[in-house]
Amino acid sequence: MAPVPFHYVDLRAFCYVTEDEKRVASALETFLPEGTELDRAESAGHHGDRILVLSARVETADAMRTVLAGLDALPDADRHRLDGELEERVNENCAFFLTFDKQAAFNGEVRFGDGITFRAKVEAYPANREAAIENTREYLEAA
Repeated sequence: MAPVPFHYVDLRAFCYVTEDEKRVASALETFLPEGTELDRAESAGHHGDRILVLSARVETADAMRTVLAGLDALPDADRHRLDGELEERVNENCAFFLTFDKQAAFNGEVRFGDGITFRAKVEAYPANREAAIENTREYLEAA
């Protein structure tokens, strides 16, 4: 098994007042290992409407592999897009960002879109953006 070049992976989704919390949680759980607990934090929108923030952090290699398996399920067009945008998706803090379609995830599909935010802290020595991009690229090519 290839080593996972990430310290942790965070997943987050907002549940707006018009959405069913169980459905949003189910969409997030599409990516997570079974039994992973979701953190819940309440917030308010600009007009005072309730927004529930559902999130989870996975830190073990096996749990991260489960999350990263979602990348293997991406359609070819999204994989190709990721290859072309990789440098734009890693920041100066060595974090790798993606967003996934919440409705598709609820239906058990994985594709880019809006609704679920993926953030992975990339292991990079020295800790700089270029090393993080290279480590991420190597992992994605091997996967």
